[in-house]
Amino acid sequence: MRVAHFAGTMRSGHDGVTKVLYRMTTALTAAGVDHMFVSPILPPPEKRTVPMCEVPSMAFPLYKDYRVATPGSRYFAGPVLDFRPDILHIHSPCSLGYAAMRFGRKHHIPVVATYHTHFTSYAKYYNIQLLEPFGWNYLRHLYDGCDRIFVPSLPILDELWTQGLRRLEHLPHGVDTTAFHPSFRSYAWRAAQGVEGNMRMLFYAGRLVWEKDLRTLAQAYALLRQRRKDVVLVLAGEGPIRRELSSMMPGAVFLGQLDGEALSTAYASADLFVFPSTTETFGNVILEAMASGVAPVCAREGGASGVVQHGVTGVLSTPHDGAEFAGAIERLLDAPAKRETMAMQALEFARRQSWPAIFQRMQESYAEVREKYVHRTRKRARKAA
Repeated sequence: MRVAHFAGTMRSGHDGVTKVLYRMTTALTAAGVDHMFVSPILPPPEKRTVPMCEVPSMAFPLYKDYRVATPGSRYFAGPVLDFRPDILHIHSPCSLGYAAMRFGRKHHIPVVATYHTHFTSYAKYYNIQLLEPFGWNYLRHLYDGCDRIFVPSLPILDELWTQGLRRLEHLPHGVDTTAFHPSFRSYAWRAAQGVEGNMRMLFYAGRLVWEKDLRTLAQAYALLRQRRKDVVLVLAGEGPIRRELSSMMPGAVFLGQLDGEALSTAYASADLFVFPSTTETFGNVILEAMASGVAPVCAREGGASGVVQHGVTGVLSTPHDGAEFAGAIERLLDAPAKRETMAMQALEFARRQSWPAIFQRMQESYAEVREKYVHRTRKRARKAA
């Protein structure tokens, strides 16, 4: 099997999607699956472990760290045809993903896609709600040209079905339970962040962008600081709103981008993981917190509601409601036995989310899609004859 992937960025650690893609690369290589990547943002040549093709791009106006590929397939057609893929796999619905879909149809190569990013839900955060219907029309046109769409969480799958998308398959994400583990908890590290004695640490990990609903987190944090003095909020991640966010969250600790053992230590050293985002298709960071033995408090909307079992492995709160979010956090902080039980149940859930099993299912789906595509092609050829 030979697979050509199309991704918005391949800069390692850039976001949750790239973390999944690099995990997938390791698994496919181990399984003997030849694969390549096409992207407008690539790592330095010395860090590329598989063939990669860079395409021209332009800055994305809403977020300068992202770039949008120049429309069309002319910049990747040669390298991809030389690679002779059996499957094209789209990881971003941007112009590159659309070009890949059209390219597959033209050259009779089956196309699959993973619905990594819920872009239509971003509209309300950038005051462009009027564009949301156009966004759904675009997604329907793009994904109607795909032979299968992998969707990480069931709530998002249900929403896509309601919007008229078909050929959907639930394929969740996994977590590395050796990289994220309760044994990384460090009281010395907590003390270095100002979490000493009976202080309680709330932890957020993710990009610092408005679509993560960080205004809700800021509101909740302000309410908690008014009511108690034992809470420290620690955030890991970078993004364009860091300066504005820090002014809204006096006393919060901003760690910047963390990776490796530093990130593992931050997760495991927390008392609660707080994540109000409603725009996730899954929420890898939630599962990483669970694997670290930390119960999450999340919004009851989007992918998070498909990961967290309310009252068992975490707590789900009404979206965009800072007061309720603060209340959910406070109730768990004041119930240590309940919090500990919930954290242990979250840990057990995370340990069942195996990356090898998930990627094995993906490879089986590749083979099934390819077989059905070849069968349909031969059937049409016989009818034409």
